[in-house]
Amino acid sequence: MRPDIGDIVEIIIDIPEKNLRAGVRGAVVHCHGNDAYEIEFTDDEGKTLDFLALHAKHFIVIWRAETRQWIPIAEQALVLVAGLPDDEAKEVLDFARFLFVRSCQSISYENMAT
Repeated sequence: MRPDIGDIVEIIIDIPEKNLRAGVRGAVVHCHGNDAYEIEFTDDEGKTLDFLALHAKHFIVIWRAETRQWIPIAEQALVLVAGLPDDEAKEVLDFARFLFVRSCQSISYENMAT
C-alpha cells in the first residue's frame, strides 16, 4: 500500500546533511509521483524542522491517516526485511528465532503442547 497524505512515517536511513537519523518520524504532506513524497519533520512542540522529498524506499509507514491506526510492529518489520538482501534477511530471521526461544524458556513442554 502506498503512503498517503497525513500518514506518519519513520525514516530508515541516516540523512547526516539534515541531521536526521534513522528512526526519526515525519508526516507525508505531498505526493510527488514516482514514489517520491514530501515529508515534514517537526519537533516535540510541533515546530517544523525541515521538509524533504524522499523516495518511498527510504521510510516505512507507521500510522495510516485513512484508518487512524498504527501499523502493527510485525507489518513494519516485514516491510523492512522484504527490502533486505537474502543473506541479511536470513540474519533477521535467525535473530527473531533466538528472541522467540528466549521468550519461551519459562514455558514448560507440557504447556507448549496445549
